[in-house]
Amino acid sequence: MNELERWRKQIDEIDEQLLKLLNQRSQCAVEIGHFKRKVNLAAYQPERELEVLRHVVESNSGPLDNAAIRRLFERIIDEARSLERRVMEKSKSQSDSDPDSGPGLAPDSRTGGKGTKE
Repeated sequence: MNELERWRKQIDEIDEQLLKLLNQRSQCAVEIGHFKRKVNLAAYQPERELEVLRHVVESNSGPLDNAAIRRLFERIIDEARSLERRVMEKSKSQSDSDPDSGPGLAPDSRTGGKGTKE
């Protein structure tokens, strides 16, 4: 195996780790979506998203610059928010068919229930 192949193999292994971590993070978003639905919170929480972005930028030690880290995490957050919304909508449609379930989901006033990119 030459040097280039070794580097590519290392990247492939890191990509697998990233995939596992992204899916773990996404499972957290699923659970958060269930919770937000239960307590009638909107999927879009701008303060929390800004907090996450600040945290990852402050934690960044490079070589990616802060703008690149911000762009990557904006995309991760956007996908997590979309997943939360799908979970919340699925949960809502299931509870709509159950007359004993709690109140309906309040629409996201900022986005009209649609995803946004911060």
